[in-house]
Amino acid sequence: MKFVCPLIAVSDIEISRKFYEKVLNQKVTMDFGANVTFENSFAIQKGFAELIDINKNKVASKSNNFELYFEEEDLNEFVERLKNFDNIEYIHDVKEYPWGQRVIRFYDPDKHIIEVGESMVSVIKRFLNEGLTPEETAKRTQFPIDYIRQLEECK
Repeated sequence: MKFVCPLIAVSDIEISRKFYEKVLNQKVTMDFGANVTFENSFAIQKGFAELIDINKNKVASKSNNFELYFEEEDLNEFVERLKNFDNIEYIHDVKEYPWGQRVIRFYDPDKHIIEVGESMVSVIKRFLNEGLTPEETAKRTQFPIDYIRQLEECK
């Protein structure tokens, strides 16, 4: 069996499509009208309740138990660009975790959680550029020292 992609229920396919294209720079690979698939292997679906034969009131909104996770090499640039979009409901501003990764979370138009975080490669390179040793970087990020050294060679 092969996992293909998550599919999320949306109330307005055009609003959601524009959000993912404009805010998160996602590219559409297939558009079937009520279903749109993006190149990074997720899809949005209008009329989800009807599709699976349940009452539309049973489709939860803002359940806060699932998120779509995206990575951005330059998180600061993305956060600045995000300010250009009206009606973004933030869950939290940029937050740094103990392993060094910085993320921001907000809702899409249907209140699905979106997380945009730095790639861990970016985090590791940032730590090395800030003067942390490979050993200190490995300890902080929880990545193997051999992987850190490979990245150090590519700086």
